[in-house]
Amino acid sequence: MKQIPNLFTLLNLFFGCIAIVFTLQNGILISVSAEGTELLDIPEKIWMATLFIGIAAVVDFLDGFVARLFNATSEMGKQLDSLADVVSFGVAPSMIIYQFLRLSFAQEEGGLDVSFLWLLPAFVLPCAAAWRLARFNLDNSQSYSFKGMPVPAVGLFVASLPLIYWNVNEAWVFSLLLNKWFLYAMVFVLSYMMVSTLPLMAMKFKDYSIKHNIPRYLLIIIAVLSIVLLKWLAVPVMVVAYVLLSLLFKNKIA
Repeated sequence: MKQIPNLFTLLNLFFGCIAIVFTLQNGILISVSAEGTELLDIPEKIWMATLFIGIAAVVDFLDGFVARLFNATSEMGKQLDSLADVVSFGVAPSMIIYQFLRLSFAQEEGGLDVSFLWLLPAFVLPCAAAWRLARFNLDNSQSYSFKGMPVPAVGLFVASLPLIYWNVNEAWVFSLLLNKWFLYAMVFVLSYMMVSTLPLMAMKFKDYSIKHNIPRYLLIIIAVLSIVLLKWLAVPVMVVAYVLLSLLFKNKIA
């Protein structure tokens, strides 16, 4: 029974590895339209990477739940969880950014031959995730609040990008997600948020009173409204709302 939570943690890692495979299998496609225009795209199977990162997040939640259910929390489980999270929510999302950077450069003349050095910033993300998780493992004060953004939140934010790219038919969305400077800025901001010590709330309730959980209940309301009104854009909106509410109510999240 004591090893059941660890099996869930390994499933998290397993699904993260599958997400990486689906990301790497989808290279940039080049085709020519009837008018002779070159069309560049990443096959939509990269959605599968998003799916498996999402499944990894569900399993990541369940391993803690199962550990408490069987009273089987352990130091090994804690370390194993962080190792799995680095892959599922650090390495796998960085490969999605890597592919978007490739697609961004492919739009430019000679962009398919871009130096590998221009794509390396994508891998700053898993480095920041590893730092964040190592620090978390050494700090026992982060039960009802976090210091820095949780790695799974960053992973899910990045994992939402392929779904937004192929499902939100807005020119500004395509322009933004295919802008290399936006992608670089996103990597920098997300990495900084992880390694920072900004106080951010954990979605754990000491009690269910409104007085002690205003930011948590507000976030739930924003999440529901975002899903109903914005659909695929809901994830980034929820992440931004999470950060802003944490900072606005930093005295109520501990």
